[in-house]
Amino acid sequence: MIKIAVTGNIASGKSEAEKILSELGYPVIDTDKITHFLLENSDDVINEIKKLFSGYDIFDENNGISRKKLGKVVFSDHALLKKLENIIHPQVIKEINKFFKQNKNEKYAFVSVPLLYEANLACLFDKVILIYTNDEIREKRLTENRHYTKEEAQIRMSAQISQDKKIKLADFVIYNNSNLGNFSHQLKKFIGL
Repeated sequence: MIKIAVTGNIASGKSEAEKILSELGYPVIDTDKITHFLLENSDDVINEIKKLFSGYDIFDENNGISRKKLGKVVFSDHALLKKLENIIHPQVIKEINKFFKQNKNEKYAFVSVPLLYEANLACLFDKVILIYTNDEIREKRLTENRHYTKEEAQIRMSAQISQDKKIKLADFVIYNNSNLGNFSHQLKKFIGL
């Protein structure tokens, strides 16, 4: 099995890549979804976060962790972001390894990892696909589709390593600046279809 990471900065099109790969019949897992699951269901993770962020307004009306509120806090404080990652990333790695075991007989297994390089997770993979989308397009997606303010979008975008640096680290780059057909074609070309 070839273990492939699909990465890209926020609003670059990783979800679309996941969808295409799933439709082609390949096993795909999304580390964002793993993280969301942990924040809602893992007592260990929830309790550690509650301890770390006591005194911060990160809870929703049901006393659960509000990802939006948590994001606002950590994206404006790099030290807190690192502490949060130290709680979550080991659990995410466990889930990735479990996914690889479950799919060990497959030709390819794809893992969508937005923070691949930021979290130093590239060592878990044989190949890396980077989805690259111009910053103006990503900012527009964040403000129009996710309803971030321009400032919120820029804070989130600047919290990640620049795409230009990631191009030098990735094995394959897919440019997502035009249409879905072109994007799908590049992805299929990587797989050899």
